[in-house]
Amino acid sequence: METRAGDPGAFATFDLSRVPSPAFVVDEAAVRRNLAILADVRDRAGIKLLSALKAFSMWSLGGVVGEYLDGVCASGLYEARLGREEYRGEVATYCAGYKAEDLPEICALSDHIIFNSPGQHARFLPILEEARQNGATFDVGLRINPMHAEGEVAKYDPCQPHSRLGFPVDQLRAEHLEGVDGLHFHSLCEQDFLPLQRTWTALQPYLAPHFTRLKWLNFGGGHHITRADYQRDDLVAFLQAIRAETGLTVYLEPGEAVALDAGILVGEILDLIDNGMPVAITDISATCHMPDVIEAPYRPAMLHEADNGPATRLGGPSCLAGDVIGDYRFGGLPGIGQRFAFLDQGHYSMVKTNTFNGVPLPSIWLWNSKTNDLRQIRGFDYADFKSRLS
Repeated sequence: METRAGDPGAFATFDLSRVPSPAFVVDEAAVRRNLAILADVRDRAGIKLLSALKAFSMWSLGGVVGEYLDGVCASGLYEARLGREEYRGEVATYCAGYKAEDLPEICALSDHIIFNSPGQHARFLPILEEARQNGATFDVGLRINPMHAEGEVAKYDPCQPHSRLGFPVDQLRAEHLEGVDGLHFHSLCEQDFLPLQRTWTALQPYLAPHFTRLKWLNFGGGHHITRADYQRDDLVAFLQAIRAETGLTVYLEPGEAVALDAGILVGEILDLIDNGMPVAITDISATCHMPDVIEAPYRPAMLHEADNGPATRLGGPSCLAGDVIGDYRFGGLPGIGQRFAFLDQGHYSMVKTNTFNGVPLPSIWLWNSKTNDLRQIRGFDYADFKSRLS
């Protein structure tokens, strides 16, 4: 999988020795830059824009996000609680499969509760009705599957054959919308405007008969709106046309776009061997700290990678044979103790970290490239590892 992010920005001058290793460093100024772009699109298009916590849930910046956007979208009870406690504005919750015991609290926390199927909505109607009787106010949404694949990697494409995500739009009937206020779809991954436009072209004939029954449409996430080459003016015109055509409120839920090119992961070389090529053991683990490197897979960009010189294979300290990040050039052989950093690690990497093999979690630091202020937000130790076990 290719990623078109990886602009070092102000990190080009950041001193990697200022933080321990491994460590995530997030640039607040870069996050604010992204949020300002998103807010501008929102305002010009006349839509609402939510931040997807599944991609970036650094809640110490919840107040900053709230200065620019309309709220957050959550993927279940815990993210809904985080959204209500640490962020401002609306909380829209979608989960592929709710548990009955979680729904009363989700109803109390959420402004939108989006179901994955009409059957699930119907099954939980008594819980929704009881929650409303107890004072909860929320809209109900239904996630649909556009049946139009645009993803580069099938396993990351919600429209892959036999997908579990969303109700197939070609099965949608009027009776499925009883008690439903809006429709949600999410089918993009790190993509620009044209895949969204093509998806809507495929979807619109199925939805047009139902516009008068609805209050809103939610176009989900996967929109790389803050990337330099994204066609933002085209997106604005498109969203304005959708609003005019449907008469509905339109939502977008970008996640990566909030933190795009706003964070790095700092690491250190622990050992060097030669096994047909230079191989470096680092304190960054693909499986523990950057699992998308293995799952996607993709090759993260490295800060200040050289154009020439021998390639060195970088891998983590875990016992997993596949804990390999990739082959990188340092302009020569790197030295033991040498610091390096991977770019664009603020989103997804931070929320997916784990402690397999007892590999320590990276600490989290907040930097402001405009003021050069740097502070530790969170450190992790043995107690964090032990508390996840029993």
